[in-house]
Amino acid sequence: MSSLLNGLASSLAVSFPEKKEKLVELYKRSVQEQTAFTTVLVENELISSRELADFCEAQFGIPLLDLDAIELSEIPQNFLNEKLIFKHHVLPVYSQNQTLYVAMADPSNVTALEDFGFSFGLHVEALLVEENKLAKAIQALVSDGSDLELGDISDDDISDLEVSEESSRLDEQQNGKEDDAPIVVYINKILMDSIRRGASDLHFEPYEHKYRIRFRIDGILHEIASPPINLANRFSARLKVMARMDIAERRLPQDGRIKLKTGRNKAIDMRVNSLPTMWGEKIVIRILDSSAANLNIDILGYDDKQKKLYLDALARPQGMILVTGPTGSGKTVSLYTGLNILNTVETNISTAEDPVEINLPGVNQVQINNKAGMTFASALRAFLRQDPDIVMVGEIRDLETAEISIKAAQTGHLVLSTLHTNSAAETLTRLLNMGVPAFNIASSVSLIIAQRLARRLCEKCKKPKMLEAELLPKIGFSQEQLDAGVKLFDPVGCDECTGGFKGRVGIYEVMPMSAAISKIIMAEGNSIEIAEQAVAEGMYSLRMSALEKARLGVTSLSEVERVTNV
Repeated sequence: MSSLLNGLASSLAVSFPEKKEKLVELYKRSVQEQTAFTTVLVENELISSRELADFCEAQFGIPLLDLDAIELSEIPQNFLNEKLIFKHHVLPVYSQNQTLYVAMADPSNVTALEDFGFSFGLHVEALLVEENKLAKAIQALVSDGSDLELGDISDDDISDLEVSEESSRLDEQQNGKEDDAPIVVYINKILMDSIRRGASDLHFEPYEHKYRIRFRIDGILHEIASPPINLANRFSARLKVMARMDIAERRLPQDGRIKLKTGRNKAIDMRVNSLPTMWGEKIVIRILDSSAANLNIDILGYDDKQKKLYLDALARPQGMILVTGPTGSGKTVSLYTGLNILNTVETNISTAEDPVEINLPGVNQVQINNKAGMTFASALRAFLRQDPDIVMVGEIRDLETAEISIKAAQTGHLVLSTLHTNSAAETLTRLLNMGVPAFNIASSVSLIIAQRLARRLCEKCKKPKMLEAELLPKIGFSQEQLDAGVKLFDPVGCDECTGGFKGRVGIYEVMPMSAAISKIIMAEGNSIEIAEQAVAEGMYSLRMSALEKARLGVTSLSEVERVTNV
């Protein structure tokens, strides 16, 4: 892929020397992740899709084509080779006079033209299109017809999906019946569809008269299929085989893992749990797609002040940074964003996690295994004998882990970890309630981040929300926000989003340890006193931060209520 994209990368570096360092970084990432360079450029907002297209048009002398003008349904099916399409991020559009015309965002991709020409025995010409429109068209075509009807799925639908070798061997031994072939195809189709839709979790649920399959997308569950209930046992058996679980054990919960390789040569881990219910086994799958995690602090949702506080805490040689919030609130991404900033050749970073969700080269990651005796506390003790600079503990669950973490933070190490509390202030009182001495908390904790994830409004279809001005202060908008102007929006729903929302944004409460807050802790004050002092010092509460996102049109008031109504 290096030679494949070198032309565009070099041209951009020459034309935008001030962006050369970032271009090199993103180019290396695209090679490492085997993702199109144009996709990485636009996703990281180094250049907009239209700006990139205009640059390529001027640089390579190829006219820009509006891909929206092409009727995708009329593209000949024999040209839709998914392996080639995903490999090169190129879409065949039509053929004429022994020439195949392909849409691409990077006209310097000569290897793609050669591969398509060799595969179809035709001369190939490039059609320049915008990156975002190309990605949307490819997504629409490969998702077309995926309504998940059991009888309509062909083996071609899953030709790019592989299960780990060990799971495949178990499959042959335990579940190799010809009658199960449609089930295998159907399950693979669902797994593929969940990845394409960006789902974080899959639920396979049996009921008395119904079987339901749901995806959690942007934090909300959506029903996507309801296959016949008589297939429930075969679904659970297939999933348990893939996850290397005991298919004969239906009385107890089990845990397993599935590793998939998609057509983009990307490995995706899935954590699987089975639970016996009244009507059969419910299977829940958590998708651990580390490549989907964007560790760019500028796009997570921190405002300028919050970002500076986090970066300042990361720059300290010692201390403790705690991130708190419910499951699925983005704590891991926040921590790994910090680790990614600190991850240099000069630092020794070790993490203890359960499970390891994001693979970060250069970081020593340890998987917790309580059955084998590898607990958070034992991992921490081992880390302290490994000459660490920075330590990350997946979660502080007990007094022992808390005490070792605080000791590390007091002896020249930077420690990052999480707790399950509702606010930054409650984190300090939780540590007190665990039995950690107040003076240890005050002297070791440097920053606490409480967070939630709110759904982003779709920019294409959101509509203005009319609200009387006198209601705004009652909702919670400050005078400062009112003076700056409030323009609210409601979700609508369109072909580019899910119910008016597309993606999520972080809502943060960032509280540094100040002298006044330290005094409250030493006096063993409550979380209300701590929160009031933090707000007096300028901290935005979760509610205030969420309202600011609504004021800016990033999210809706309904989302503000959903994520901050605690």
